[in-house]
Amino acid sequence: MAKNNNLYLLLIFILVGILPVFSGCSKKSVIVDNANVSKTKFRVIGYLPGRENIITSANSIDYNKITYLYIAFINPDSLGRLTGTENLKTVADIAHTKGVKILVSIGGGSAPAYYPRFLTGEKKTKIISGLVELAVNNNLDGIDVDLEGGLIDTNYENFVIDLSSALKQKNKMITAAIATVYKDQFTDKALAHFDFINIMSYDKTGPWNPSRTGPHAPYEMAVEDLEYWTKTRGIAKEKLSLGVPFYGYGFGGTAPESISWKNLLIQYPNAAQADEKSVNDGMIYYNGIPTIRKKTSLALEKAGGIMIWQLLQDTTGSQSLLNNIDEVIKSKGR
Repeated sequence: MAKNNNLYLLLIFILVGILPVFSGCSKKSVIVDNANVSKTKFRVIGYLPGRENIITSANSIDYNKITYLYIAFINPDSLGRLTGTENLKTVADIAHTKGVKILVSIGGGSAPAYYPRFLTGEKKTKIISGLVELAVNNNLDGIDVDLEGGLIDTNYENFVIDLSSALKQKNKMITAAIATVYKDQFTDKALAHFDFINIMSYDKTGPWNPSRTGPHAPYEMAVEDLEYWTKTRGIAKEKLSLGVPFYGYGFGGTAPESISWKNLLIQYPNAAQADEKSVNDGMIYYNGIPTIRKKTSLALEKAGGIMIWQLLQDTTGSQSLLNNIDEVIKSKGR
């Protein structure tokens, strides 16, 4: 009888010891799974332009406040050879060390005039092969397609489809920068192949159109852009990022044609809370801190991210636009 009692007690101790372990494992796994399902990280994409001093520029960025770094721009020369690719691997290592994904952007507003010839035929095959090789060899996370204006031609769709297919085979991303002014040139089929899409919600006007003075990136433009791409074109908001400018344009008098946010505040320290600054007989239009914060809140509600052109134009401290974007995002728990 004593032997049976001892065996009974031993079973009790074993069960008491094991059950909390099983219970703890079960509870922990549920919490982790719920966190992964319910929380999608809000994208903060920052462009880094120029090829000179790229490592120095990359080391100047606050990676804690961005999730993607885009290097702009990598384009082919007239023979199809990609140029400006030096030090990409080093910059990619810097970004990845900080937990930030990195892509290179092709095209841009000043893309070479000969670009259309690389969107079809053998030249298309060559440029796609070169871009995939560039991404793989430099440990990049993907390619961003910023083809604008006349480059969004009848060959654009097939170029995007083929580039997407080649990149996916190497587990690389493909994203796009688009402007609503070119909305009729983008096919639904082409847009469906991008992992996400960044709306260039700026440059409504500028020094190229001196007769059309006024804001180039008003808040209303951001609202209209997001509404068009989500409601009219049916793109899920999570797939869209709202682009914001870290620069301004000037019209008339002594106003500069363009000016970075950093230089604007150096010259006009009291300009941070407004969206325009009178300069003698001219005017400078930009997005001040309140508007950038308001656009960030809009993006948090109506999009899946925010995109910045470009990081080197920012200042530091409390008047940094990136810092203000980050504050709004964190205040919303994202």
